Amino acid sequence: MAKLTFSGGIHPYDGKDLSKDKPMKAVLPKGDLVYPLSQHIGAPAKAIVAKGDHVLTGQKIAEAGGFVSAPIYATVSGTVKAVEPRRVVTGDNVMSIVIENDGLYEEVEYPPVKPLEEMSREEIIERVKEAGIVGMGGAGFPTFIKLSPKEPEKIDYVIANCAECEPYLTSDYRRMIEEPEKLVEGLKISLRLFDNARGILAVEDNKPDCIELLKKLTKDEPKISVKALKTKYPQGAERQLIYAATGRKINSSMLPADAGCIVDNVDTVVAIYHAVVEGKPLMNRIVTVTGDAIADPRNFIVRIGTNYHELIEEAGGFKKEPAKIVSGGPMMGFAIFNLDVPTTKTASALLCMTEDAVSETEPSACIHCGRCVEACPSRIVPSMLADYAEHYNEEAFLSHNGMECCECGCCSFVCPAKRQLTQAIKSMRKMQLAKKNAKKSAK
Repeated sequence: MAKLTFSGGIHPYDGKDLSKDKPMKAVLPKGDLVYPLSQHIGAPAKAIVAKGDHVLTGQKIAEAGGFVSAPIYATVSGTVKAVEPRRVVTGDNVMSIVIENDGLYEEVEYPPVKPLEEMSREEIIERVKEAGIVGMGGAGFPTFIKLSPKEPEKIDYVIANCAECEPYLTSDYRRMIEEPEKLVEGLKISLRLFDNARGILAVEDNKPDCIELLKKLTKDEPKISVKALKTKYPQGAERQLIYAATGRKINSSMLPADAGCIVDNVDTVVAIYHAVVEGKPLMNRIVTVTGDAIADPRNFIVRIGTNYHELIEEAGGFKKEPAKIVSGGPMMGFAIFNLDVPTTKTASALLCMTEDAVSETEPSACIHCGRCVEACPSRIVPSMLADYAEHYNEEAFLSHNGMECCECGCCSFVCPAKRQLTQAIKSMRKMQLAKKNAKKSAK
């Protein structure tokens, strides 16, 4: 039987053994918490608290700033110190709410929850919207919009992205091992929104224990199947996941819904469960703190707004000074220069490495070996597109399908000339998307 997979891809060292076998640990923040108002795609949230206000855990402190936006909730009790710009992991200064933690963790009384069986489709979506849930795999797209396609009757599959193909990251793995029931129940809630859909738990086959556990939990669920995907990076990328799990193809101009699919990350699906069944807003997420510079790599249940310094302390600190710190994984994450930043809804990992392999290499001229083409899951020619990007040849870049790049980093990884192909292509894509958005705004 053929493995469920896609064309291209790579097999980097996965580094998951550092943290995968340690149970999740809850972190209680000690210092101030910072809540950036932009921690999702779309309009920033609008603060509804002011300096001096006392807040409780679970209290809404910022409302959605538009249709494509999401509210934000306090994750501790305390006093609002300021509403001011604060540094985030990207290096930008973003308007944020700063709360002085009183250490009491007093919580609001959540409104009564209607039994799921009595909730309408609209009520479920409203609950997800009000809870402030966004894509927690990194994109940060408001989940209620994803669950509200124009033609819900044409959705055939709701896919829980359990692949976790990014090296070193094990947060989804620990969530599946420790709280699989919440994942399955969250998927069942999403399926209630689509009359014709079937659920898929898509897991890479390097997680046989997860596959066995999820199959056991869904053996009496005729509408849910567990699919073991071939372990290969970037198996968890949306386009590659959909193709591997369903055989359907999408491109950069399409949404998964155009192919009859809805895709959500493991943590997002669990957040749907908490919102709909327990009536609780999104207040925490799982963050992997790992790398060979970390004394005790593991996964932490983190209250959004917690400072990264505190996570390093919880992981035992540095056993050796890191040469590079990455927010996210090594393939699609980005280096950060300051740990005095808050965790957000989209913060998946903190990777601390004793060696900076990228900066130690010197790029040379392309040798036209074609390895980047073989590795590219989007079936484009990265070496050529990088040349167009470096020379600002926008017309050639677009005509040779540069926008189809999924920015996975496979081409840079395999390039023997050590060219930073992904970075060049990513910069050009960003420029083109900005122009496209500017044209839309001008209309």
